[in-house]
Amino acid sequence: MNNLILIGFMGCGKTSVGFQLAKRLNFNFCDTDQIIEEKVKDTINHIFEIKGEEYFRKLETETIKGLIGKLNNTVLSVGGGLPIQTGNERLIRELGCVVYLKTSKDTIMQRLSGDTTRPLLAGDQDKRIEKLLSFRAPIYEAAAHLIVTTDGRLIHDIIDEIINRTGVLL
Repeated sequence: MNNLILIGFMGCGKTSVGFQLAKRLNFNFCDTDQIIEEKVKDTINHIFEIKGEEYFRKLETETIKGLIGKLNNTVLSVGGGLPIQTGNERLIRELGCVVYLKTSKDTIMQRLSGDTTRPLLAGDQDKRIEKLLSFRAPIYEAAAHLIVTTDGRLIHDIIDEIINRTGVLL
C-alpha cells in the first residue's frame, strides 16, 4: 500500500500540492471532499448548511473507512477537520504515510482572504482561523508521519521535500 495522505488546515495546499504530487509520482489523486460531494450529490457548503458539521464529520469518517484496503499508489487529500475526529488519526495512518502540510496563520490568512466558501470561517475570519488552527495543529502533528512547512515555498519545492523524505516510508 503506497499511499500519501495529506492533512492540514484549510488553505495549506493539500489539493494543489496533492494533485501535482500525484502527477509527478504517476499516482492517482483523490480528495475526500470531492468523494463526499459525488456520493451525496451535494456541495460541502450545502451539507454544512442543511445537515450541520456533525453530520458532515460522520460522512468523512465513513469515507475514510470505505477507502481502507482499496487505495494503492494514491495521494489522498483529506478535509482539514477530518483528523480531529476521534479515531480518524488511526484510520488515516492505516491508509498510508500521513504528511502534514504545516502552514502559518499569516499565510493561511493571505491565501483565504475574501474566501466566503468555507463554512467554518464565517464571521471574523482572523479569529476563527486563530482558534481553529491553535486547536488543530497539535492534532495534525500527532497524526503525521512527516511534517512539511509550506510557508513561502513553491509547490515543486514542497513536492521535492515530500518525495525525498517519504521515500523510505513508502
